[in-house]
Amino acid sequence: MSRPRFFTTNKRGENYELKAELNSEYRHTRKDAVKKVIANMTVGKDVSGLFPDVLKNMQTEDIELKKLVYLYLMNYAKTQPELVILAVNTFVKDSDDPNPLVRALAIRTMGCLRVDKIIDYLTEPLRKCLKDENPYVRKTAAICVAKLYELNPDLTVEQDFVSIVQEMVSDINPMVVANAVIALSDINEISPNKDVFVVNTSVLNKLLHALNECTEWGQIAILTALADYKPVDSKEAEGICDRVLPRLQHANGAVVLAAVKVLLLSMRYVRDKNLIKGLCRKMAPPLVTLLSSPPEVQYIALRNISLILQKYPEVLSNEMRVFFCRYNDPPYVKLEKLEILIRLCNDRNVDQLLSELKEYANEVDVDFVRKSVNAIGRCAIKIEEAAERCINVLLDLINTGVSYVVQEAIVVIKDIFRKYPQKYEGIIPTLCENLDALDEPDAKASLAWIIGEYAERIDNADDMINMFVENFKEENAQVQLQFLTATVKLFLKKPAENQDLVQRVLQTATTECDNADIRDRAYVYWRLLSTDPQVAKAVVLSEKPPIAGENVGLSSALLDDLLYHIGSLASVYHRPPETFIAGRKYGADSVHKGIPR
Repeated sequence: MSRPRFFTTNKRGENYELKAELNSEYRHTRKDAVKKVIANMTVGKDVSGLFPDVLKNMQTEDIELKKLVYLYLMNYAKTQPELVILAVNTFVKDSDDPNPLVRALAIRTMGCLRVDKIIDYLTEPLRKCLKDENPYVRKTAAICVAKLYELNPDLTVEQDFVSIVQEMVSDINPMVVANAVIALSDINEISPNKDVFVVNTSVLNKLLHALNECTEWGQIAILTALADYKPVDSKEAEGICDRVLPRLQHANGAVVLAAVKVLLLSMRYVRDKNLIKGLCRKMAPPLVTLLSSPPEVQYIALRNISLILQKYPEVLSNEMRVFFCRYNDPPYVKLEKLEILIRLCNDRNVDQLLSELKEYANEVDVDFVRKSVNAIGRCAIKIEEAAERCINVLLDLINTGVSYVVQEAIVVIKDIFRKYPQKYEGIIPTLCENLDALDEPDAKASLAWIIGEYAERIDNADDMINMFVENFKEENAQVQLQFLTATVKLFLKKPAENQDLVQRVLQTATTECDNADIRDRAYVYWRLLSTDPQVAKAVVLSEKPPIAGENVGLSSALLDDLLYHIGSLASVYHRPPETFIAGRKYGADSVHKGIPR
């Protein structure tokens, strides 16, 4: 039995209703209809079928309606390239409109359409707009040249558009200069020879002159361009620093970081040491001000400050208190502040820092507490005079009996013993008392190293190692390796009473362990001991290399590279750009092509 009524409906669909409204005789109805189309487009509905009807509303005096239609065109130009050609006459007509806003809107939209067929129609309107009497139209046209170059570099050069934009760097309007710099920088990035935009002495003066009058984003573009300039001598570098210094007072953090970058790069050419000290002092307040921003901006500022301090530690040497963690800081900000606090730590402020870190060790965030305890140990390694005070603070924390605090403290004390051998053995009994409380591989391995290294000073070293031998097979590989080495060290230091113990451990490690590394090491020890105990002693009990101090940071070459990229993602990742963008610059087209279908 057929039921045709289930398959018929009176509803024509939303697009049908919109089509009727777009063709209404009333202007306000048509305008509302275009707004509905844009709303549907924004939430992801397909309204490409209305292209001809939306296009009819393009020829209007209403700028708001014209903007909406242009927005629709930009979105669907890729999928409807043949129909976009129908809009060309209106674009050309609008580029001659008496209203500069309409002229700029037309040329901006034509540049955003990214359809090959429209490029030939774009050249003449673009040429007129580049020479327009209104600076707003000129600055818009400058950006359009960069977009055209990405689509068709040969045509852009043939039509002399690149040369015209190069001349615009000398424009009397600072906003036009800023946009010309942005356009030329983008073109230079994708040009084969990278010689489209080279900042020389004459260009330098023009950019510095325009710097004060630009909007904040224009200032960032100009400062970024200035970073590529290499001063001829110390005097010119000092002049650049003087002109850029006022930008440090800007409210926008990106402008501040861009100015800091130019100052740091110019300071390489300044010979006057007093001037460099003065510049470092002037950089401190704006960097500190960035720490009162929202957490996300704080994090970016902290990552950049970390780089600056590695090059010029004196910049914030007196500002340690501003990096103390607040109770409401997110974890990622707290951890970054800890790193900077350790970098700023010196013999004058270490006591203040230790009392602060001790407070952090009583927080509820386990990860932050661990890092704080670790930071106390790093202070001891960095400042020899403060090592004893750091050890006392760590012992106080061990006495709290909090499991994760005790374990992290033992891990860092092992590093302190490595840094200062034969100096703080008096605390070993306290550490050994906590053997039963350890359940983490790092802490167990650290205590195993301490027992092996100082076996001759620990009366019950064999009893402690025996405790672990019972569960040797269940332990983590890292712990097994350390206890294997500790047992051999104990035997070499006290051979008479530990022969059975070492035999048992080596037997277990060679016959009952699945891990090849542990078996191999056990066989090496066994053969050394059975062949020549003196050689074994020379190998196993050899002098340890000194542990690296806290002054070790990035290599100087990498640091210089990252300082050039201050204020960008590279300075946040602490990695050169080519390591995470594979040397490619992603324009709209390449991003579009990279989206999986």
